[in-house]
Amino acid sequence: MDNHYKFPRHDINRRRIRGILVIKEQMFTQRQQIIQQLQKLREDANNAAVQIKNCIERRDQLNEEVKKAREAIAGLKAERDEINEKVKLLKVQRDAIRIQSDPFNKEIDAARNKISELKKTLPRESQRALQEEHDAIEWKISTTSLDLQEEKRLIENVKQLEILLSGYKKIGVQNKKIKDFLAQRKILDDQADSLHKEITALAAKSQEVHTKMIERVNIMKVSRAQADSQHQLYIKTKEETIPQIYEKIGQLVGQLNSVKASMAKEAKAEAEARASARAAFEKTSQERAQANKERAQANKEKEQAMKEKLGAEARDKLKKGEKLSWNEFQLMMGGDSEEDSEAQD
Repeated sequence: MDNHYKFPRHDINRRRIRGILVIKEQMFTQRQQIIQQLQKLREDANNAAVQIKNCIERRDQLNEEVKKAREAIAGLKAERDEINEKVKLLKVQRDAIRIQSDPFNKEIDAARNKISELKKTLPRESQRALQEEHDAIEWKISTTSLDLQEEKRLIENVKQLEILLSGYKKIGVQNKKIKDFLAQRKILDDQADSLHKEITALAAKSQEVHTKMIERVNIMKVSRAQADSQHQLYIKTKEETIPQIYEKIGQLVGQLNSVKASMAKEAKAEAEARASARAAFEKTSQERAQANKERAQANKEKEQAMKEKLGAEARDKLKKGEKLSWNEFQLMMGGDSEEDSEAQD
């Protein structure tokens, strides 16, 4: 009986409850960790959703910029092509005018060649000297009374001088031709130069427009690349990142449900252990009360037996006429009262 109380049965339940509480604490920690991970993943999912929205907005904005740039490029290209067509037409006109100058160039060259040939036949005297001599003789003939022989001689001199002066006159004619041809050619050259200046200005304008167009093309390429990058990021986030996040969320939710189920199971086990402990404690308490009651009854019986023995000894002493102590007297009287009481019962 003493060994039974030395190791009460409910101690086993207490140890079991402590083990369950340790497991529950571990599960609680695990559950909190999973919940924190879920919160982080949900934040990641929300951030990914915001990223998708931003990617779509930025992509559409860039695509709109690309569209506007393409329209601007088309306008610049049309302007450049129109200028180039005008330049092409002006070049045709300029080249046609230059072709018209070729006959004048040939005539000028021919006249210069004739002058070169005529210069070979010129006398040593200058044109001025011959002309002065010619004019002096004619003046003399017209103003002086000459005999027939002298007049004939002077007229013959005039004829010779005129022959000599004819080369200079022919050169003069050729120089006049050259001057006329140069004047006519200059008109054509001025027209060609005017057209060339216009062509140069238009070519510069065409190059300026072309440069602007290339700048727009380069900007459009950058915007298009950025739009493609935003679209690829949108696709990756939508088709890879978010599904991966929700897959992890699903796994963690499964783990969380498993932990909750285990916690519920442990809670049930704890409740059962506590109920078992209470039952064991109540049973032990009842057993202890019963044992105490039995011990009290045994002690009472021992005490009663001792009283009866002492009372019997006191009565024997009284019968023998021996003197009794007060305690012995009480024991003797108590024993008689109890015997009377038991007889009445």
